[in-house]
Amino acid sequence: MSREMTGARMVIEALRDQGVDTVFGYPGGAVLPIYDEIFQQNDIKHILVRHEQGAVHMAEGYARSTGKPGVVLVTSGPGATNAVTGLTDALMDSIPLVVLTGQVPTFLIGTDGFQEADTVGITRPCTKHNWLVKETDELAATIHKAFHIATSGRPGPVLIDIPKDVQFATGEYVGPKQIETPSYQPVKKGDLATITRLVELMETARRPILYTGGGVINSGTGASQLLRELADAAGFPVTSTLMGLGAYPASGRNWIGMLGMHGLYEANMAMHDCDLMIAVGARFDDRITGRVADFSPGSVKAQIDIDPSSINKVIRVDLPIVGDVGHVLEDLLKVWKSRGRKTNAEAVRAWWTQIEQWKARNCLAYRNSDQVIKPQYALQRLQELTAGRNPYIATEVGQHQMWAAQFLHFEDPNHWMTSGGLGTMGYGLPASIGAQVAHPDALVINVAGEASWLMNMQEMGTAVQFRAPVKQFILNNERLGMVRQWQQLLHGERYSQSWSESLPDFVKLAEAFGCKGRTVSDPAELDDAIREMIEYDGPFILDVLVERHENCFPMIPSGKPHNEMLLGEASTDGAITGAGGALV
Repeated sequence: MSREMTGARMVIEALRDQGVDTVFGYPGGAVLPIYDEIFQQNDIKHILVRHEQGAVHMAEGYARSTGKPGVVLVTSGPGATNAVTGLTDALMDSIPLVVLTGQVPTFLIGTDGFQEADTVGITRPCTKHNWLVKETDELAATIHKAFHIATSGRPGPVLIDIPKDVQFATGEYVGPKQIETPSYQPVKKGDLATITRLVELMETARRPILYTGGGVINSGTGASQLLRELADAAGFPVTSTLMGLGAYPASGRNWIGMLGMHGLYEANMAMHDCDLMIAVGARFDDRITGRVADFSPGSVKAQIDIDPSSINKVIRVDLPIVGDVGHVLEDLLKVWKSRGRKTNAEAVRAWWTQIEQWKARNCLAYRNSDQVIKPQYALQRLQELTAGRNPYIATEVGQHQMWAAQFLHFEDPNHWMTSGGLGTMGYGLPASIGAQVAHPDALVINVAGEASWLMNMQEMGTAVQFRAPVKQFILNNERLGMVRQWQQLLHGERYSQSWSESLPDFVKLAEAFGCKGRTVSDPAELDDAIREMIEYDGPFILDVLVERHENCFPMIPSGKPHNEMLLGEASTDGAITGAGGALV
């Protein structure tokens, strides 16, 4: 039977064949044929956003919380250019996305037609791959290839630019099994000889550490389970990057917390002093390494990563293993078990004694108050009152993001959505909606700062329209908190443009959107406010007025090594303040 159809119909058929159930998008002239096909079917749900950047971040939240690729549909010109920030964010954080953009008809390309932009040229640096499809017969195969590339190897965003006349024209549809095997086939199995050499080092290491990243989560739940098995069986400490939180449970006996610029003292000190560092799905980015020349100077370094370009990019490693984290960990466990599950147990016990001494510094200590809500306290109460609910947590970007990573506990992968590599203010609200759409019955909370939240606040309209009961937990310090902190510590307290003014009344704003809001400033009322937010059956904005000049510690100052951290004074001499800092 012939499967001739229009290009617009092909888009819907291809998405259906790829198992897509949700598309985030915004219509415009160059994609109206596709939107007409969306109207005539019921298999794929369309979420109407309020801005194309919001669409991409929603798709990121959907993808991050499910492990499936997020799908976006926007129009040409400004529709496509508004998506660029989200595409770059997804590329940096290895989030699989398929973004479909409309384009002016092929005969108008290059004429500066209405709403024309060189979308392929603009997005080439911020996608894994992109295409301009000029023939309808090539459209379906291109979409199927796009899904393969987005989800294979190191995941990432891809983009397909579809001229309007290609959408109207007819062609032959091909399914995913009818296309040629894509040439892009990343290596999944690691080199067994190198894996065996790593096992030999594990058997003799005196101060080992597992340094884990987002690649563990991207590899799937099986990889996280294998990581837990390896860490628990070997008794090695586990630390994680911002993007890797949840790959190993926060309640696990070998968890020593997040590392990096605002990581825990014990994690950073263990990274600095280890003699065997096993990097699993982590890429040694600058937020982790501090001063590269002094990064973990006495360790043998192994790196497991599916992306060959991530190996030796920043830190030269001794044992590079290219392969999928899940496959490599599976082989690593097999080899280690076959050799008798050996470790240098006595030395590792002494290593743990040292780590416990570092933990005793209590690096997250802060001076609490019964007069003003401290942001750390707000997150501790949020953690306590959501314990057992296993919420999905999104964040915006800034101090609140780091406090959330420090004080919230993640037991499972795919429950933490944050902008790591690009640091995109405005990410959290739409990402939380994407996660909520994917998990309609789950508790989804966006931890925000008031400045970041305002960047994409229009997406509350999307949450209300589609009855997504996302909870917006705003830590409102009336400041660009992280900017203000850096200005205090590094720029002589010259607070250039870091104080917010003319902020909205967030309760009235919530009511204007048609949802519920509350403001809380008294620590004694915080628990009640959090409970109201959680229990409300719909979107909720909780405006938590917090200490305006609290700093986020620990902190590795720019250009310093791991063992030169700024700690809150409570962590060093008992003076207990979050406003200053002590270099240790």
